[in-house]
Amino acid sequence: MTIIHVVQFQFKPTISPEVIKDTCTRMLNLRENCIHPTTQQPYIKTSAGGKDNSIEGLQNGITHVFVVEFENEDDREYYVRTDPAHQAFVRSLDGVVEKAQVVDFTPGVF
Repeated sequence: MTIIHVVQFQFKPTISPEVIKDTCTRMLNLRENCIHPTTQQPYIKTSAGGKDNSIEGLQNGITHVFVVEFENEDDREYYVRTDPAHQAFVRSLDGVVEKAQVVDFTPGVF
């Protein structure tokens, strides 16, 4: 069953636009860089994201949002807990991100 993984960042105020752009590019590149251990193929179904442009004013400091789609819970589990590319990316956020929020859901499950 499909899992949608929503990642939200608030970058530290001292971080340059170049570092923010690089971080966002690397986040989106995880779609190609995360390789399934059995198939040796990329396993993220879709990935999209960008800078917030909401007019509602309810961002609470969040500036960038990414949506990642996985085919199933096993793929999400591998991504979050084991995938070396994802683990390296998460480590690279130290000192760059002020706040991160992650919410996952299965479409249609209430």
